[in-house]
Amino acid sequence: MPIYGLHLEDPVKIPELLRNGLETKPDEAALISREARLTWRELDESSTRLAAGYLAHGLKSGDRIASLMPNRISLFVHYLACMKAGLVGVPLNYRYMPPEIDHALEVSGASVLLAHAEREKDLEASKIVSKLPLGTITYGAKGNRSPSFEELISSEAPGVDLTMPDPDSPAFIFFTSGSTGPAKGVTHSYESLRWVFGSFAAGIEFTSEDTLLPGSSISHIGGFLFSFSAMSTGARVIVARTFDPDEIIPLLREDRPTVLCMIPAALFRVIRDHGATREDFSSLRLCRSGSDSVPLELEREYQDLTGHPIDEGYGSSEVGIASLNPPSGVIKIGSVGLPFPGFVFSIRDDQGEELQVGNDGNLWVKSKSRMLGYWGNDEATQAVINNGWFDMGDVLKADEDGYLWFKGRKKQIIVHDGSNIGPQEVEEALLEHEAVELAGVVGIHDLMHGENVRAFITLREDAPRPGIIDLINFARERVGYKAPEDIVILDEMPLNPTGKIDRVTLKLIAEEHHSHR
Repeated sequence: MPIYGLHLEDPVKIPELLRNGLETKPDEAALISREARLTWRELDESSTRLAAGYLAHGLKSGDRIASLMPNRISLFVHYLACMKAGLVGVPLNYRYMPPEIDHALEVSGASVLLAHAEREKDLEASKIVSKLPLGTITYGAKGNRSPSFEELISSEAPGVDLTMPDPDSPAFIFFTSGSTGPAKGVTHSYESLRWVFGSFAAGIEFTSEDTLLPGSSISHIGGFLFSFSAMSTGARVIVARTFDPDEIIPLLREDRPTVLCMIPAALFRVIRDHGATREDFSSLRLCRSGSDSVPLELEREYQDLTGHPIDEGYGSSEVGIASLNPPSGVIKIGSVGLPFPGFVFSIRDDQGEELQVGNDGNLWVKSKSRMLGYWGNDEATQAVINNGWFDMGDVLKADEDGYLWFKGRKKQIIVHDGSNIGPQEVEEALLEHEAVELAGVVGIHDLMHGENVRAFITLREDAPRPGIIDLINFARERVGYKAPEDIVILDEMPLNPTGKIDRVTLKLIAEEHHSHR
């Protein structure tokens, strides 16, 4: 039986995204950071000038404009300019290296790249950047290098048409984290984006009185949708330049956000910082975490420090944020919550048949926030969309109250002696150990058992170094047969460009190590 989220009223249309802020508080701050502030009026005017500048530069509606930028207020101006000019924004994760930059530029067919000057050497190493039809627009370059972001945003371009394209036209291409293969270009239209924003704003219960601190990159769809969802209601947004404690804790103290959104690995570092206090988090009404499974140890440490639970959610680049424990309702620790407004969920078996409540199965969702498809990859698109339903590629179960419980990525489930083992459950067990800082678990091929469990960990500097056998036994006491057969201690845990544990890299390390035995 399908599980329905609440009805979602018609969300704000993209051309009216700033309307609430402009009508009620045009000269109050819409965006704030530790180095700058921008009012709603200034944000609207500067993004309009930049949109005109992009079109005067030779771009036309439907062209793709890629960006390789760190978190800055200027990046919000750029995104709004893309929307106003009818351009297709292609955000590139700022951690991308030349091969990843080239892959995204090639797949998207971008005409131009907006890039921070500090990435100049990486752009020189690229095989594609120098061949872009309209070249590179620099940001933060010394001297009078042209064309530059600063030049385009400060000059008037009269007579340029800023008419919005058809709502079903592509608006943004977001690249997946590549956790199950080469990164695909998730393509959202102006229409699907407004439902992405509207669903999240309703589910998070945003009002114009809120202040959001999205402690994640706005070049990734998570930080992007958090921010613009808040802005669509007139809430202001704090722009974090980095996501380490030295940046996040002062923002918590000085700007007093009401909503914090962070991925688990980054949130762990913030609450374990010796300078963090309960008072730092006292302005928050909600801390939302997701993008990767939230370990129970993180839940415990956060609640001990702040006095409040983490509200875990679930979603994907393809549909936006799909679920959350209701902020004004019951928060079930360990659950990813109820479907957001505008969503319908269905738990199915491998043949596409619906399962009874309590059974693990593949999650299919239906929502107006669903992507158009993967850019230039019809085969991949058709593989995940079936009669309007989107196959999330994850294994979940629903309880009798309709709350969802995440079991693992379907392609990352470890099958040991015929039993399914979710890597997150084993990772959570290891994270309960006082010496373990981060944990990543993968399966390695075994002729007798199918797959064996291999764990990789990093250790906390302030704790005694444990033995491998002691760690295995520690995990076995908590998860029994699911415990790892072997544990490898790393100096540094590999993270993918979105900050999640990079299980693809861990799998390669495990297989290479296994082949040399």
